Amino acid sequence: MDKIMWCIQQKNGIELIDPSENLREAYLIKAEESLETLRTSKSRDWQITTAYYTIYHGIYSLFMKIGIKCEIHSCTIEFTKRFLKDHFSTDNFELIDKAFSARIDSQYYVNKKVPDQNYDYIMKKTPAFLIKCKNTIFEQKEIDLIRRDISKVK
Repeated sequence: MDKIMWCIQQKNGIELIDPSENLREAYLIKAEESLETLRTSKSRDWQITTAYYTIYHGIYSLFMKIGIKCEIHSCTIEFTKRFLKDHFSTDNFELIDKAFSARIDSQYYVNKKVPDQNYDYIMKKTPAFLIKCKNTIFEQKEIDLIRRDISKVK
């Protein structure tokens, strides 16, 4: 089954909501707060976690602009790859995937260490990713097309 279709069918999966500039701004603030925690934390695990949430909240701010809600992180990432691919590079998607995987490893497993190369990559690329999210602009036509495509999948 197609991953997007699966995500739409799940409780707390992908669903259409009213677009909201206020919520977009609120998620950008959450992303900034995560980035600040990343910069001040001495704990590698918390740096990885807050880097991931900087990225995640940056993406979620775009969801609010479009009017998409999703509480399943893997579905949020899949939606981003499928519907927002014109706004992100291959390098951006590599960062998202590495940060997602690293956060899971560092938060849920005591015996899994995030490789230094991945850690360094995430730490280096996360601030620029947030800037990219802040500067992403959607034409209303694009928003309408995304929303229509999601409605069709239901």
